[in-house]
Amino acid sequence: MERSADDWDVYLLAGIASMPGIFNACRKELRERFLREGRDPVIRELFPYGDHTHRIWRQLFEVGADLVRLQGRWRSGGKEAAAEIRSRSAGKPILLIGHSGGGVAAYHAAVRLMAEEAVPDFRIVQVGCPKVPIRAEYRDKVSYFAAVDERGRLKDPVTMLGSWSGIRRDSRGFPRWDRRKYAPGFIGKIGILGGHEHYFRNDGTYVHPVRGANLTLTLDGIWERVASIAANVT
Repeated sequence: MERSADDWDVYLLAGIASMPGIFNACRKELRERFLREGRDPVIRELFPYGDHTHRIWRQLFEVGADLVRLQGRWRSGGKEAAAEIRSRSAGKPILLIGHSGGGVAAYHAAVRLMAEEAVPDFRIVQVGCPKVPIRAEYRDKVSYFAAVDERGRLKDPVTMLGSWSGIRRDSRGFPRWDRRKYAPGFIGKIGILGGHEHYFRNDGTYVHPVRGANLTLTLDGIWERVASIAANVT
């Protein structure tokens, strides 16, 4: 199938200590969904903080530094991801799907690329990601998903890290603490089996007898919120 100049480039950004191939099944199913819409985008895998061969303590520090936007000489996942994307997708709209720390890097990369006018548009899906403060002008471009149990309660501890909080003035001008002042435009829940590292699994242990595989549930949410928009760009 011939690619259209309007096709979005898609990037899957892994979190810390991830193994190469973590997104193999995801890439295959996501591509099949695009093909059914008559699109065939490039789908690439990035490891903005390094893979499982890098020191875990350093990766944790780097994600934490990006969460609070701390500048230094150490690796910045957002900067690393932006460099990769810029070299391959300059001038094209991008869809970034980030798992765990990869969602942190995805946001910072997109902000950097937009400031440079290196890409014309973006959408981000953060899956099992720490809370990253989102600028007001980008809220509607960011969707967020967290795993929940059978009762709808959050069960992914990583999603409890970080903060979207800030002070907002109420209608009378008084300051009020708002836990979602810098939250993404959409916040959704996924009833997966297992925990933080299992959103993209589709093997036996992670297939619900009624709801289906974790991977399918995760991609259903992604597709409804973001990917279908990219698929139907004309």
